[in-house]
Amino acid sequence: MLDLVDLVDLPAGLLFLRDDRVGKRWHVNLLAFRLARYPVTKDSLPLTGVSWYDAVALCNQLSIEAGLPVAYTIDGEQVDWDQSSPGYRLPTEAEWQYACTAGTPGYRYGPLDEIAWYAENSDAHPHPVGLRTPNAWGLHDMLGNVWEWCWDLYDPETYGSYRIFRGGGFADGERSLGSTVRRRSHPTFAIEDLGFRVAQSVVG
Repeated sequence: MLDLVDLVDLPAGLLFLRDDRVGKRWHVNLLAFRLARYPVTKDSLPLTGVSWYDAVALCNQLSIEAGLPVAYTIDGEQVDWDQSSPGYRLPTEAEWQYACTAGTPGYRYGPLDEIAWYAENSDAHPHPVGLRTPNAWGLHDMLGNVWEWCWDLYDPETYGSYRIFRGGGFADGERSLGSTVRRRSHPTFAIEDLGFRVAQSVVG
């Protein structure tokens, strides 16, 4: 059984993003939203080995358990997001990046050894969430411990259905742990240092 979700209210804001691989820069006006204080956990450890498809299905499961309408309609490989739903969902990558550094333009929200489990201090395994220093908004493990799936497609013209994940994991070196670092893979991809964190839209 998954652990209970602890959500933090985050303010609206403006975020600038860039992707140097494709030479693209853009900005996103973000509405206020809620984000889980920790990645989804089981017995205090981050839930890992979940694909993107697993993550959206688990978001729906958590919504049902909480008595909320689901955010996703899932029909095989087709997943549609009802943006008017208050159900649990994956954050967009803009929401994730904005939340990571608590609305500042910083690359990290503190000294890496204080805020993250990564290759230099993790002993090659995940750790219970919440043991490292949180950011200014009270969010733990935004960097390190496990990568986190986001909603967004990555350059669909080139990569098709590939989805983005953020944050770095326990096996990664310092270069992979920063608010702007993104990776991508097929939505069926699952590995021992990849999990997810739930978000919730503020509706009404």
